[in-house]
Amino acid sequence: MNVEEYRTYCLSKEHVTEEFPFDNDTLVFKVAGKMFALANISEFVSINLKCDPEKAIELRDRFPAVLPGYHMNKKHWNTILLDGSIPEKLLKTWIDDSYLNVINSLPKREKAKFFPL
Repeated sequence: MNVEEYRTYCLSKEHVTEEFPFDNDTLVFKVAGKMFALANISEFVSINLKCDPEKAIELRDRFPAVLPGYHMNKKHWNTILLDGSIPEKLLKTWIDDSYLNVINSLPKREKAKFFPL
């Protein structure tokens, strides 16, 4: 997955915005104003994804390319090295999981604004 494929995939999800809140290199994707993915686009060698805490530990144990979130809350974020060891399909699944993790953590009222029944 290259940076454009990553960007296109993240933006294909409902109500996703992109911004550079930290610097000119760190592209952040948000849903409902909350981060679910970020990466340095100048040196696209890893991505950070939000993750269920138990699953985060499991993924780190199973995959050498999955590390505790760099500059993030290590309980809730993983850094995935884009070294070719993780299949693109699995990366997309983890991006989906991160996106859903944020949506499912929203209070009902906030969630209803973005995802009405």
